Amino acid sequence: MTNRYFVYLSYDGTSYHGWQIQPNGKSVQETLQNALSLILRSDISVVGAGRTDTGVHARLMVAHFDTDITFDEENLAYKLNRILPADISVSRIEQVHGDMHARFSAKSRTYHYYVHTQKDPFCRNYSCELHYNLDFKKMNEAARHLLDIDDFGAFCKSHSDVKTTLCKVYEAEWICDGSYRWHFRITANRFLRNMVRAVVGTLIDVGRNRITLSEFDDIVAGRNRSAAGESMPGNALFLENVEY
Repeated sequence: MTNRYFVYLSYDGTSYHGWQIQPNGKSVQETLQNALSLILRSDISVVGAGRTDTGVHARLMVAHFDTDITFDEENLAYKLNRILPADISVSRIEQVHGDMHARFSAKSRTYHYYVHTQKDPFCRNYSCELHYNLDFKKMNEAARHLLDIDDFGAFCKSHSDVKTTLCKVYEAEWICDGSYRWHFRITANRFLRNMVRAVVGTLIDVGRNRITLSEFDDIVAGRNRSAAGESMPGNALFLENVEY
């Protein structure tokens, strides 16, 4: 009998070409898949809750795999952590109902994007250093507008093969982590490719007074990626949580 298992893991994406298997680059998905196949001595295929881009991290990624092999979940997690590289960690494995799907059963996903406005050697790898003053109050005002938007085509990577750019954002807020450190928290039912980094780049344009709140709304309504802000670096982006 074939059973389905969820794998809960975290990873530092610095050395990877994102989550999804790539023809010419190392991915987290392939690394996990190879480790599972080695331990279980069977070809294992894993499906993730989403796909993070090159250099993006995950404090929590959920993946599933199917197998008819019997094993102890805690022991398998232990063995995986013994052979996986230091930048990938499995917290637990649990059997789920066969109709549960790591991607399609997820109700929401939460991302954090980290920025700092003062040079800090301990932030440089996981936060984006910005060299200008930002009006975070105005950025939060613009961020609240995202909760009333259905179509996020303005923040979707050009020429993406998505069938729809409709998303539902439940939460969007800039949060202060100290005198010069902030993070943007956004939760939605789904995310488009490059969406969070494009949203952050556009909100930063608001915070720099390069565009007004009215112009921000016009950019969103226009659904034109070239009108929105730049895509921010991936090293400061974290997949924080997946809810089922």
